[in-house]
Amino acid sequence: MDTRAAVVRVLREADEPLHWTVIQDRALRAGYLDPFEIADIRRAVLTALGELVREGAVAKAGTGVYRPIAEGRAEGRAGGRGGNPTDG
Repeated sequence: MDTRAAVVRVLREADEPLHWTVIQDRALRAGYLDPFEIADIRRAVLTALGELVREGAVAKAGTGVYRPIAEGRAEGRAGGRGGNPTDG
């Protein structure tokens, strides 16, 4: 499973916003990510989260905290910033 798919799967299974370290931990514990195949897990998870936020599949819910966006809501999102005006 690639990192992006692992991140989305963990977030959808959690059904609540999670800090990126929790996302990483759950993906590793569930076997979605293999630390022997990915040299820098931290960088891979953070890169995947950034890409998913820009695409509108995931939203920032706070500093380092992310939540999934319902599949039907991902289209048409302005800016992909998660809807929080304090996000910048």
